[in-house]
Amino acid sequence: MARDVIKSEICPKLLTGSFGNPSAGALLTSPSSSAYLSSPLEMDPETPFTLNISATQIADLKHRLELTRFPDELDEAEWAYGAPLADIQRLVSYWQTDFDWNKQQAVLNEELPQFTRNIDVDDVGTLEVHYVHKKSELEEAIPMLFVHGWPGSFIEARKILPLLTATHPDVPSFHVVAPSLPGYGSSEAPTKKGFSLDQFAETCHKLMLSLGYSEYVTQGGDWGGLITRRIAIKYGGKHSKAWHTNFPVCNAPQFTLNPFHLITSFSMILDLLWLSDFEKQALQRALETERIGTGYLRLQSTKPQTIGYALADSPVGLLAWIYEKLVGWTDGYKWTDDEILTWISIYWFSRAGPAASLRIYYEVNAQNELVPSVHDVRPTIPMGLSYFPKEVASLPRSWLRRTGNVVFDSQHDKGGHFAAYEVPESLVGDLRKMFGKGGPAYGVVAGSTGFKLS
Repeated sequence: MARDVIKSEICPKLLTGSFGNPSAGALLTSPSSSAYLSSPLEMDPETPFTLNISATQIADLKHRLELTRFPDELDEAEWAYGAPLADIQRLVSYWQTDFDWNKQQAVLNEELPQFTRNIDVDDVGTLEVHYVHKKSELEEAIPMLFVHGWPGSFIEARKILPLLTATHPDVPSFHVVAPSLPGYGSSEAPTKKGFSLDQFAETCHKLMLSLGYSEYVTQGGDWGGLITRRIAIKYGGKHSKAWHTNFPVCNAPQFTLNPFHLITSFSMILDLLWLSDFEKQALQRALETERIGTGYLRLQSTKPQTIGYALADSPVGLLAWIYEKLVGWTDGYKWTDDEILTWISIYWFSRAGPAASLRIYYEVNAQNELVPSVHDVRPTIPMGLSYFPKEVASLPRSWLRRTGNVVFDSQHDKGGHFAAYEVPESLVGDLRKMFGKGGPAYGVVAGSTGFKLS
């Protein structure tokens, strides 16, 4: 984002918003299976994928951990200066001696039906995309694209999958597709400059079409929110039928010579007089995050290659860089050491390496698209919003309603940035209300209401 924008806008700066490296270990496959077709589109059989990191890669990780040189720390520093030394030392010790990656990867393989597929991206070429595809037993289930952000991955869909794909006469059921974004996890990374929101949106959209889902709905937070927004703009109406995000963002009021912009900005300022207590607290948190919590954003959106060396070479550096966000961006979530290290290991063992996941910041920033403007082209398809109290950037609802055709919104008293992982029942509850019978987006996908036809 341009320097003047960084200085003047409230919310953005808060954007944040891996696997089977062929060189790291063989990827296991089994007989192909076909996806359920929610449309008459033809599709090729899916190629099953299994996480299978080699013993050599695991041994290399443990060797690097053994050679760790920790920094010093000021007395009583706690979280003020970043991830506490005691926390990182504990996690590194466990990662080196007791953490069982093979056990964790086996559980992921058992829980998550994974596949890969080649997707042709305009002016980029063919990328092999890793994705989770969990189908409901109900033929009329709603196809849903779930898109993660940073520092997340396909693992963010882990807890919502069984809830979304469950069948019950009172709530809608979904077929869920959760890709690893290009450059994340086991997905191939682009090698050319300029892979930004349009290209991420195109990749995800073409994946859905290739699976036979000519019509679908979307959900995303962090980068997933911006990517699904771009999908709604580019493919909304014909293909993308509705979208939901738990990370709605927009720019602050802008004062320009454009009369319409001036009127809108003054109206947004006046809206501040009628904020609810929830909105006041959320806005204060956004301001505080802007003051002390956006160093990562400015670095990753300007010089991602520089920090990339540290993250690609040092597992402890990678751990500290992401662990701080896992704790700071959640609402008191009780992370286990196994959860944290599984989350980090997905990045460490990623196909392209951890640095690749950062470049989206640079590309989107270079196009000045880091934060949507209320004056931008708005998606016209139905939009749903979920508000969680410890989200890093939560702005006045009246502002956010200007960014799309909002037909549903919901406020929660618990949850943070990783809602799908922290409070899966709350997020899924909102999706069920939005797309269920009597909901504002019920029946948006032709022939796929989420309920058994009577």
